[in-house]
Amino acid sequence: MAKIQVLDEHLANMIAAGEVVERPANIVKECMENSLDAGARTISVEVFEGGITRIVVEDDGEGMDPEDARLAFCRHATSKLRTEDDLFNIGTMGFRGEALASIASVAEVVLQTDDGTTGTRLRYSYGNLVDQEEGRFPKGTRIEISGLFVRTPARFKYLRRPAYEFSIISDIVNKIALSHPDVRIALSHDGRPVFNAAGSGSRQEILYQMYGRDVAASAVAVDEADEDFHITGYVVQPKISRASRHYMFMSVNGRIIRSRQMQDALIDAYADYMPPGRYPIAILDVEVDTQLVDVNVHPNKWEVRISKQPELMELIRETVRKAFDMQLRTVEISTNTIEIPENKPNRFEEQTRRMAENGDFRSYEQSDESCSSDNRAASGQTVEIHRCGQSFPLHPDQEQIAQKPDMPQTNSPEPKPEAHRQSQLFDRNLHASMAAASQDLPDLRVSESQTSVSIDYPVPVQPVSREEFHPQAQGKAFFEHLRVIGQLRDSYILCEGPEGLVVIDQHAAQERYHYEQLRERLRHPDGQTQPLMVPVLLKAGDRVLAGLEDINRQLAAHGLCFEAFGQNQVIVRELPLWMNDVDAPGFLQDLLDQFAASEIADPAALRKHITATMACHSSIRFNRGLTMEEMNQVIRDLQACSQPYHCPHGRPTVITLSDTRLRREFERG
Repeated sequence: MAKIQVLDEHLANMIAAGEVVERPANIVKECMENSLDAGARTISVEVFEGGITRIVVEDDGEGMDPEDARLAFCRHATSKLRTEDDLFNIGTMGFRGEALASIASVAEVVLQTDDGTTGTRLRYSYGNLVDQEEGRFPKGTRIEISGLFVRTPARFKYLRRPAYEFSIISDIVNKIALSHPDVRIALSHDGRPVFNAAGSGSRQEILYQMYGRDVAASAVAVDEADEDFHITGYVVQPKISRASRHYMFMSVNGRIIRSRQMQDALIDAYADYMPPGRYPIAILDVEVDTQLVDVNVHPNKWEVRISKQPELMELIRETVRKAFDMQLRTVEISTNTIEIPENKPNRFEEQTRRMAENGDFRSYEQSDESCSSDNRAASGQTVEIHRCGQSFPLHPDQEQIAQKPDMPQTNSPEPKPEAHRQSQLFDRNLHASMAAASQDLPDLRVSESQTSVSIDYPVPVQPVSREEFHPQAQGKAFFEHLRVIGQLRDSYILCEGPEGLVVIDQHAAQERYHYEQLRERLRHPDGQTQPLMVPVLLKAGDRVLAGLEDINRQLAAHGLCFEAFGQNQVIVRELPLWMNDVDAPGFLQDLLDQFAASEIADPAALRKHITATMACHSSIRFNRGLTMEEMNQVIRDLQACSQPYHCPHGRPTVITLSDTRLRREFERG
């Protein structure tokens, strides 16, 4: 008797559903993508108890006739592919023909559709067609899913609390709205409206709903292209950052995707403007010939493979850098921008970090979907304070001031009594402002003990225009009108500016100036080298030794050459002149380790790190009193920089406290 048998259709669909339908959010994504493929201009999504009880997706697309409606529930039935060649030229969201069959096998499904001529209503119960009728319905398609995983308890028990499941659905809807801003999309939960994108074509308006006015006002439009790729979207000024990378939204030809490589390129572009451990908010849509994209990687369709990927990564970096060349702005102090220290980490971010460290891609995917709880920040509900609205990383010394306002620094000389009293008063005012901010800001903390979640978005009546927002200084002209009025704690230069009080971090400012001076001298190495009396001996693994010829070819222009020396060792007999003030053994060992890890030696990246370190050591230190002329010279040096607003490590050099904010704090209206 044969042991191998062909699985029946229902069992095969249930197996396929394991890849396509993991949780309610997957159903919402698949149904919305079908609506987009049908040409819908309006999509309505209703979920009840996080989608566990019921999901309703309705659109005004082209609809289906009775025959197509029945075929849509057959496995591998699709209108998007005809021939083998079509698989390599996919321009639609869906194409596999698995979604409806998989959903119907694990839930109760009612499909109501009308193509403008004939309407059809079908009802499936866990893979079985139980009812069918024809009639007239509103043009488009309405699909209702209920009882998800009721007959598959092994799956049902892995569903989370309704609030958690809804947070993932909300994130999916946000991303689809950002990738299709010309489609009107509405989301409600338990009968309460939550999100409503007007379909005006403005991504900035959607950003306003998700993150509030400050983020929308700080969004810089990007539009760059080369021979193969066209990038559009928004990148938010680096003064606003997040603690995780889940606020970088990527899409390719309108398809929302997750691409670690694209995220890394974006983070690299922000590296000069943002300190380590902080991540940007950005929306990037890449338009590319469909023949250069492979979307048939996984049934969930989150991953794609892109031809000419290195060229795309470089275009992303150049796009962001070009956007900030003329539009980079100072950080403005406000009760919404000061980051309140939190002892308790955010649950979603902590979960995401653990999953990412464990290398669990599916867990990373799920946590990525759930990490957008702060995109309801401006709503009147709740988010953890450190994730609300605008934020910027405080300098370590500023953190010390903010957290311990009345404690003098033990490593600094005793200040003068009057200056000490003034600095204490300044610190207490700052601390009081931060405490007030923590009370005024809304709270959107989602706990698993909740059975439902209420989240509201501010829905603007008209598209957001940049003129509505308070203008902020930008460009080098900002420094021309500063007037030095004093120094705080021998560490910060206080100036009067056109917009209010300007505070300059004297060390970070000088560090930026010296960094650019050193970088300019090292930008074009002359190739001159100096023989070493005592050669540098380094350890190298088999991977490095096998690729030694390729490493030397990449490093030849920088004046470096490695020779194999014995077993698992290499030797360097001469060094380029630009490495005179560098810890050569440490630098070269880092270079070899980098090649062993990535097969790409990047001396420029390591040299940047060394240059920043050298600039740091040669700059004005904290706790050093400056004369008026020295403070003015710091400002002149900063103005001469090509990028004056951030030090080489990404920390801000200049922050402002506007007149408007000062009047508000002093209750002057």
